[in-house]
Amino acid sequence: MNSIVMKNRYLWILLAGILLTGCDLEEIPVATTNKDAVFGSESGLQLYANSFYDWMPSANNITQADAISDYAARRNVPDFLREGVYSSRTSDNTSASGYDLVALGGDWNWGWGALRNINFFLENNTSPDISEEVREHYNGLARFFRAWFYFEKVKRYGDVPWIDKPLDVSDPKLYEGRDSRTVVMDNIMADINYAIEHIRTVDDPTRTLITKDVALALKSRIALFEGTFRKYHTDYNLGNTADAFLTESASAAQEVMQSGRYSLYDAAGPEESYRQVFTSDVPVASEVMLAAVSDVNLGVRHAANWYFTSATTGIRFSFIRPFINTYLNIDGTPFTSNPGYKTMVFSEEVDGRDKRLEQTIRGDDYYRVSAGVVVPAPPAFTYTYTGYQPIKWTLDDVAIDGGNNNTNAVSVFRYAEILLNYAEAKAELGTITDEDWEKTVGALRSRAGITGGLSSLPTVVDPYMQETYFPNISNPVIIEVRRDRGIELALEGFRFYDIVRWARGELMEMKWTGIYVPAANEYMDLNEDGIPDVYFYTQKAPSDPIDGVTYVNVGTESLKLTNGDSGQIVWLGNILRQWEDKNYLYPIPETHLLTNPNLKQNPGWN
Repeated sequence: MNSIVMKNRYLWILLAGILLTGCDLEEIPVATTNKDAVFGSESGLQLYANSFYDWMPSANNITQADAISDYAARRNVPDFLREGVYSSRTSDNTSASGYDLVALGGDWNWGWGALRNINFFLENNTSPDISEEVREHYNGLARFFRAWFYFEKVKRYGDVPWIDKPLDVSDPKLYEGRDSRTVVMDNIMADINYAIEHIRTVDDPTRTLITKDVALALKSRIALFEGTFRKYHTDYNLGNTADAFLTESASAAQEVMQSGRYSLYDAAGPEESYRQVFTSDVPVASEVMLAAVSDVNLGVRHAANWYFTSATTGIRFSFIRPFINTYLNIDGTPFTSNPGYKTMVFSEEVDGRDKRLEQTIRGDDYYRVSAGVVVPAPPAFTYTYTGYQPIKWTLDDVAIDGGNNNTNAVSVFRYAEILLNYAEAKAELGTITDEDWEKTVGALRSRAGITGGLSSLPTVVDPYMQETYFPNISNPVIIEVRRDRGIELALEGFRFYDIVRWARGELMEMKWTGIYVPAANEYMDLNEDGIPDVYFYTQKAPSDPIDGVTYVNVGTESLKLTNGDSGQIVWLGNILRQWEDKNYLYPIPETHLLTNPNLKQNPGWN
């Protein structure tokens, strides 16, 4: 958000204290001043509309949103995946996807304050003193946010109450049951279509405002989710409507692609372009469509460095080896087709790969800046459990590691997602062409330095991808699109709900494995600079430790090697992670069921 809009937010907070009150679905906004002060002028509408942005995820929410995903090892096993631990009693302030619901006021869980705010606006934006075009523009913004709000609700809970007006305390709707998924989704699509038609802003150079293109991006995201969810969750019996949503997703994405306003950023070449999209203080306008932007003067920063470098702050997010194996060789062939890939040491396995790999994790040639000096920085086992330590959102200066010091812009919507949405929707429809492939997945791989398979559809299923990730998929195009989606959008908050919509929750049980260790009780030089970095021991650390080396005990129940004194690192293999079909939906929080029993609990959560 640019500084002017940020300042307007603070003005809105003061206005909201005068105009609106209320805390939850059972309460209502109460007008305590003349509404014409807000709804009688365009400046008043704009000020009110700025309040909608407060609902959006923050930079911290996005960078930490993959805290639970199939490719994430972490400090502890999430309660959501432990039998009998996560329940309707814990769900008020806990999110399976990793969002900090308390910081978001609960509206990303079962909270309804943002919806009430939107509906109050829509009901009162009727002044004859304002032109129809202006009113429709601001109604379009309101309905954009209502579509997004309800999309998040459907993802989490399935059926939810559809409410399109501010409710009076005597309104029976407050205590009715939930509306069906189909009813809610139809209304979501109506809202987002209205937004696309009526939002006047086409291009915002700051990339902090909702535009028509952002609305198209949201539509593409919503329709892809729902189309694939209906296709793969056959127990809902909605498969006959899946293609309609997939067609809408492809059409919305295509409209953005054909606008010519966006392109993949590649100015820094394959070695750096991808990561620069995530480390720039200013949104990379060619690719980023909407961003959460820091403002030092207003004290708005985020904590990506702190989260991804601290041994105590955050969850010590570490990628696992099966996911790292999905990155292709630079010639476009599968890494897992290399003889001996299972026993390659770290410096070997990161060499000659898709250039996004070493722009997502610390590779063997990663450097940081310490007190103005550039120093080698291989994976730090004081942080990582597996050896695959993220750098996608972090900055290279160690001085900002200890606090909310990051100023890099965090993308909320970017063009790469549009390309992947288009490719996946067309692949699922069975209508994707070589030309479609070349301008979507082919373009993403080309930016990453990959040289082969860029201009024609894949024709052979990669056995590793099929066996490890998608045993129910025989279409090589769908598998390859999913490969690139995982790689391109890693750490951007998509993975958990991609797994949900593909009905592949079992991936959450995948073993947390790390780099291959040829022999314990020996020093390892991870980046081959002649200096030892880590020493894995099975019984006792050396009595004469070398300064700068991390000593890791792999002779415990929680951390060990697959062969005892050699093999892949295994973290928390002693704690069962269990996925059940009920996990595809969150439980309705118990406090709300007590208030309104007609809501009824989601299957399996009683």
